[in-house]
Amino acid sequence: MGKGQELYKYAKTIIPGGTQLLSKRPEQFLPNLWPAYYSRAKGCDVWDLDNNHYIDFSYMGIGACSLGYACDAVDSAVKKVIDNGSMCTLNAAEEVFLAEKLLGLHPWAEMVRYAKAGGEGMALAVRIARAATGRDKVMICGYHGWHDWYLSANIAGSDSLSAHLLAGLDPAGVPKGLHGTVLPFHYNNIEEFDSVFDQNIDDLAAVVMEPVRNDMPVEGYLEHIRERTASSGVVLLFDEITAGFRLNCGGSHMALGIDPDLAVFAKSMSNGYPVSAIIGIEDIMKAAQDTFMSSTFWTERTGFAAAMATIDFFQKNDVENHLIAAGEHVVDVWKVAAKNHGLEIHTGGIAPLSHFSFAHDEPLVCKTFFTQEMLQRGYLATTAFYASFTHTADMIDRYGEAVDEVFGIMAKEPNLVSCLEGPVCQSGFQRLN
Repeated sequence: MGKGQELYKYAKTIIPGGTQLLSKRPEQFLPNLWPAYYSRAKGCDVWDLDNNHYIDFSYMGIGACSLGYACDAVDSAVKKVIDNGSMCTLNAAEEVFLAEKLLGLHPWAEMVRYAKAGGEGMALAVRIARAATGRDKVMICGYHGWHDWYLSANIAGSDSLSAHLLAGLDPAGVPKGLHGTVLPFHYNNIEEFDSVFDQNIDDLAAVVMEPVRNDMPVEGYLEHIRERTASSGVVLLFDEITAGFRLNCGGSHMALGIDPDLAVFAKSMSNGYPVSAIIGIEDIMKAAQDTFMSSTFWTERTGFAAAMATIDFFQKNDVENHLIAAGEHVVDVWKVAAKNHGLEIHTGGIAPLSHFSFAHDEPLVCKTFFTQEMLQRGYLATTAFYASFTHTADMIDRYGEAVDEVFGIMAKEPNLVSCLEGPVCQSGFQRLN
């Protein structure tokens, strides 16, 4: 074991789960062998605690760093506000300047509130929607975080989220009184949406959904939801935490031509610094004054500075088109390598957030072997790729050579599990929307 594996083994004795984010647990990638910790990162280059060098062709900070790690333009802006004090009794003017930027990008929106994390931002947005409507129930389509309002869908052993899109989310500790307040529906299924909507319309506060994730909306789908919510006084809330700032500079809903009542951003908006934003129309947003929502670190300065610098970088460098092109390039790499060696894979996701799966009796064995072999070739790689501005075409071509080599080994090896140097990886999130 290297220093990272040893440290993670120890961490699990003093940190429940070993780390703070399920998606970063080594068991999700390569149990006992994944480096676990980094010492430094720049662009898409990563060095572990043993100073081994890798190129990140996986999640790029779980989707937070679309400009690349330690982007000079963003870091310089953050260092400047740190030097001038990141926290004060007075407010940071940057929260006003960032609000102006976000409203300029989204002309339909009129007001902005902030938090520090995506899930936290979603919890605020749902509270605002409930306060504005005086209703309790929320329909959901997508992954929206860990808070009580969301996990309440799994109260009383219903396992609604498992059947819906996420397996194994235990609502232990969530008040049982929230049972029945969150109602899942599946993406692109208009009939199911209408059925759930009509049965709960009298107490429905909001429809909460990712406007796009694994699939593009079928013709008329989002338009139908927009019409039904608008005509019934139900808040339409778009979760843009993952898809936002990928297809364009701002919300993916703009590329789809649908304006919501509220939208939440985080992750790529600030390239690795903690801040989330809730934007919306005034009639809904002003309800934030009718309910208590307040936190000291929502006023901290670095996230605002990082978000403004990130948006400026997007606008000056055509980042979204680079992300789309890089994602399409990587998907082509997967498809060509699979075809070359007679492997069957299925690809999906929007281009900057691409993924593939092995059509195999033991897909997790295949995934584990792929990650193991790519790691040995100097890549942090799994069956997903989150594009960054620092992924170049030449770099993707070299990655493709490694993928082709590993797929070739897989095609010839009848017993992949015997080739694993550790346990099979865990399945993790299963996003089916």
